[in-house]
Amino acid sequence: MHQPIQWQHWGEQAFKLAAEQNKPVLLDIGAVWCHWCHVMDRESYESPETAEIINQHFIPVKVDRDERPEVDARYQTAVAAISGQGGWPLTVFLTPDGKPFYGGTYFPPDDRYGRPGFRKILLAIAEAFRERRADVEREAGNLMHALSHAEGLLGRSAEFSPKIVEQMVQSGLSLYDRENGGFGTAPKFPHPAALDLLIDWYARTGEERVGSMVTNTLEKMARGGMYDQIAGGFHRYSVDERWCVPHFEKMSYDNSELLKNYVHGWQATGNQFFAHVAMDIMRWIDTWLSDREQGGFYASQDADISLDDDGDHFTWTREEAREVLSPEEFEVAAMHWDIGEHGEMHHNPAKNVLWVSMPVEEIASRMGRERAEVEALIESARAKMEKAREHRPIPYLDKTLYTNWNALCVTAYLQAARALGTQPQWATRMRDSQAFALKSLERLWRSAWNEEGGLSHVIDYPHEHASEERLPGLLDDYAYAALALLEAYETTSDISYFERARYVAKQMLARFYDTTGDGFFDVQPGTSAIGAVSANRKPFQDAPTPAGNSAAAIALLKLHALTNNNEYYERAKETLEVFAGAAEQFGIYSGTYGIASVWLAKGHTQVVVVGSGPGADALYGTAVRPFALNKIALRVTPEQFHLLPPALAEMVPNLPNIAESARAVVCSNFTCQPPVSDPEELKRVMHAALR
Repeated sequence: MHQPIQWQHWGEQAFKLAAEQNKPVLLDIGAVWCHWCHVMDRESYESPETAEIINQHFIPVKVDRDERPEVDARYQTAVAAISGQGGWPLTVFLTPDGKPFYGGTYFPPDDRYGRPGFRKILLAIAEAFRERRADVEREAGNLMHALSHAEGLLGRSAEFSPKIVEQMVQSGLSLYDRENGGFGTAPKFPHPAALDLLIDWYARTGEERVGSMVTNTLEKMARGGMYDQIAGGFHRYSVDERWCVPHFEKMSYDNSELLKNYVHGWQATGNQFFAHVAMDIMRWIDTWLSDREQGGFYASQDADISLDDDGDHFTWTREEAREVLSPEEFEVAAMHWDIGEHGEMHHNPAKNVLWVSMPVEEIASRMGRERAEVEALIESARAKMEKAREHRPIPYLDKTLYTNWNALCVTAYLQAARALGTQPQWATRMRDSQAFALKSLERLWRSAWNEEGGLSHVIDYPHEHASEERLPGLLDDYAYAALALLEAYETTSDISYFERARYVAKQMLARFYDTTGDGFFDVQPGTSAIGAVSANRKPFQDAPTPAGNSAAAIALLKLHALTNNNEYYERAKETLEVFAGAAEQFGIYSGTYGIASVWLAKGHTQVVVVGSGPGADALYGTAVRPFALNKIALRVTPEQFHLLPPALAEMVPNLPNIAESARAVVCSNFTCQPPVSDPEELKRVMHAALR
């Protein structure tokens, strides 16, 4: 707002202005958490000289990629076709009707880094638009053609094969970094959907090499600098292969999906460390990304305070650590988190990223202390450093509440509450987490849904943006919301959540399903005719949130499991077949497709526990303890039994009549085993069904 550039909102008015003045559009797509966006803002968009060129020759449009992901996705594809890569800031030059003809990412103000200076680019583009308009229009046409082919994944449909699950597991094994965990080399991203697929494979098959890959990856990530060792929560990704030096922004969607990984990792392995990491992620979200009063999850936390620092809020010099710790605490903390004279940060070599470089056992051995003493010193050091860090300038929190990301957080919290809440030591805390997730889901439903417009993409803006227009919901909003509502039903057995999920799915099919080519569009057809946004797109690759088509298929297959309505199954199967020809090629980068494939290939397993009291508690604890992607566990009293979804009520109609004591029944693909009352017998029946 303070920049000298005459920025316009994305919309018809900006492009009408471009047509009237016969000027190209300069489209700048960035994000509040994006460091290089801030750099380009300061270097170029706050420069009066640059602003004069832009205002004279262009219609400038600024877009927040979190607010308009459908705009960002299409122009990212266009710029990747031009330069071979995308990213933020995304700088794109458009014809007055919105078609891209040139673009890149970050441009320095003057020639440097092997990149031409931005002012030089601006003048050259303006001249080309005036003098060589035919060439510009031809290039725009070529890019639109490439965009429509890339985004539609044309010609990639095939018959669905259950083998795709094993092929994706093999993809993970081939990319696995045995030394450091994770997949590939630097920069290294966590790929949560792929991790869930691999955890499920290990839980189902017991294949040790997959179990080792999962365990090593989860441990290395949580002990690295990509994890905030002081306050909890994960930064966005690691710039090195050892998970040591992160990009310091923190996103709600990264932490929601990684929360699920650590809960599922605990379920599959029993490793208590994974459960503690999961609760530490929730501690950070509760503190920094939650509206505790009204419910809801904020979007993100920025990496930096200013352009002159790089993660300074999160990093420590030895002197900074020594100032807030006792000598004993400092000695232990310096060994545990590698707080040395020379750290990892290039802009300030004295700054250390904290990562677990020495385990507790080794510190105890070196110091001649008991393990419990060392653990107590580490915890007291962590608490003091967290308190001291809160007195530093705090990176900006984007308090926008997005429907899709809130739904992801609700789902993760409810899964954590169900799984961890059966353990007595965590039960109270998980009840609170469950209550907050349901409160947040109610806010989503109350504020983002209306009968006429369906879902909106934004639940609520921070106060300073309160006048923004209502943005229509995207496929992600509908698919993730349906999954969150089904998760709420599974957690509470409140049938109203199930009915809402079914209604959201009905609207999702009506608004986004391609009735001629199958699969789902990310944007409701006909809602925009501006440039690249008019190109049909069916999201398939996780980027990094779960791909919309795969998430929609999972929601439909879950509904099919609860209703035996064949339309849900057929639409899900058709959706997966649209991408079946490309799935193996994408491997772990389409991990959510792999999760949907488990539902389609393996079918579904439901466990219904009927009863109350300690016997039902024990059965329900057994039902929720093991992890399987395609398992649904419900608990009802005999009086609630008539509220079960149709398929379950039809499969086990006599269960309430024989439930003098608590009973559980396991059903797979609409066929049920006899009721059991012993938790060990339930464990055996479930094990056979899930494997």
